Amino acid sequence: MKSYLELLSHVMANGIDRTDRTGVGTRSVFGYQLRHNMNDGFPLLTTKKVFFKAIIVELLWFLRGETNIKFLHDHGITIWDEWADKDGNLGPVYGKQWRDFGGIDQIMNLMNDLINKPDSRRHIVSAWNPVDVPRMKLPPCHTLWQCYVSGNGLSLHLYARSIDAFLGLPFNIASYALLLTILAHKCGLNPYELIISYGDLHIYKNHFEQVNTQLMRQPKQLPKLRTNKYLSVTKIEELKLEDFTIVDYDPYPAIKAPIAI
Repeated sequence: MKSYLELLSHVMANGIDRTDRTGVGTRSVFGYQLRHNMNDGFPLLTTKKVFFKAIIVELLWFLRGETNIKFLHDHGITIWDEWADKDGNLGPVYGKQWRDFGGIDQIMNLMNDLINKPDSRRHIVSAWNPVDVPRMKLPPCHTLWQCYVSGNGLSLHLYARSIDAFLGLPFNIASYALLLTILAHKCGLNPYELIISYGDLHIYKNHFEQVNTQLMRQPKQLPKLRTNKYLSVTKIEELKLEDFTIVDYDPYPAIKAPIAI
């Protein structure tokens, strides 16, 4: 995605150096937007290899409403381990808020409204629950998202309060593109446009070298996402890793970088 490289370049050139809770330090801008037309391919970065299995499993974990890392570990995914307590619990993070926000199943309500009230301006799911934030091991970075139906096309607009542009953002782009695809299938629509708006968009100082390496690479053709033909009739919390396959993915090698905790 050329737009992703432009984003990295913008932060490196225009960001301000700031302190942060991790002690690493960042270069940051406030307010930026990325748009991707899903007809141009599935937005899994090609300028470095991205671990798509982890993206699928994490999203399925959210959709199941789970907040313990056991489901992730059952699939060999450890991306949340640093924040979990000794019993694997993370507090009322994304899955809890999506499926039980004060007793409200936001995902089921959203799908029902997309089908029955497509022109509504209330197709919103929020992960930011001020009552529960103090009990979360990591408050939600991708805080709120809204859907929009135009004809038979479905778009999704995410607002993220805080984004690690090098490590976290490639996951978020692909995750919400996958979520958009799932919702479209479930509601008889076609995935159209993914939009992400950022609050604090930053690059950690110990990622500068890796970012410069990535900026020297030219994007390749985006891959395609192949889904199980029965996706539309499967309960959303019963979706499986095997329901999704990425095809024609030919990325540059992965670029390793430390995560800031």
